[in-house]
Amino acid sequence: MAIDESTVGETPLVELDAGVAPTLLGKVEWLNLPGVGHGGGSIKARIAVAMLDAAEAAGHLPGRTILEASSGNTARALARIGAARGYETAFVVPEDLGSGKRAALEAAGATLHEVPAEEGYDALLDRVEELASESGYWHAGQYENAANPRAHEQTGREIWHQTDGAVTAFVAGAGTGGTVTGVGRVLHARNPDVRVVGFEPETESHGLHGLKYMRGGGYHPDTYDESVIDEKRYLATEPARVAARDLAARYADADLEIVDAGRHDEATIRATLRVDGDFLVGPTGGGGVACVRGLDREGVLDESDTVVVPLCDRGDTYADGELWGDRLS
Repeated sequence: MAIDESTVGETPLVELDAGVAPTLLGKVEWLNLPGVGHGGGSIKARIAVAMLDAAEAAGHLPGRTILEASSGNTARALARIGAARGYETAFVVPEDLGSGKRAALEAAGATLHEVPAEEGYDALLDRVEELASESGYWHAGQYENAANPRAHEQTGREIWHQTDGAVTAFVAGAGTGGTVTGVGRVLHARNPDVRVVGFEPETESHGLHGLKYMRGGGYHPDTYDESVIDEKRYLATEPARVAARDLAARYADADLEIVDAGRHDEATIRATLRVDGDFLVGPTGGGGVACVRGLDREGVLDESDTVVVPLCDRGDTYADGELWGDRLS
């Protein structure tokens, strides 16, 4: 499987019109591995490269199958990059895994171990631990692997450089917590006054794919360092969907402004920003925008602020879900 790992990192930054007072910038993370199909790449390509590099340096991978529990994006990234490096891959996934993510995993030759969706994410973690105890596997362990947040220290450096140090707030969802932890560490080191906001699902049953419900004793990843967080928010699914759909409507007939192209040329960015002409972001990208709207309404952020949110994946990854199913079916 041909994969160009040089396209991981240095993703573009675009300005978003979301009807808020602060300047709002989106980091377009599906430009990690652009053009790979099945919804493109995602923010998880960053940690996949970092975890595999660390495992190879430690001599853990020769002769072993890469194993991970994932709701989709980490599995897609590990499957594609792992296969390109010559490894077999296997993943524990929920039975209701979206068709786009499933197709990407199958195209990469991954073996899937499915767990009933109603058993929740902890069941995936239990099953992957069972498999990891068998010989022949290397468990990536995205929830405890220190390479995860370290990878996002680079994301933080990119944000600082791309905004010329003008960033005053960073807002991101917590799944493994690696993004908000790694980015937050770097931004705070450069300017302690940068506000780092992490958001989690408000309820245990939610549609914020990839994020984890941690309230009331839910599983808390080792990779999530809450000491980095200045403020935590709990977000319902519907505001995230509303924000994502609103972005699509606002940019139906308008071009997005590319603030910084990162490693890509403008033609590549324009070709991958949209799906069949529509600007469609995934639910966590919409969630970040929804959180910024709440902070704006409450007066926490104002016109003097420059806020960055990660757009973790593209909407066609959710072609059969409630967010974009009607538009992409």
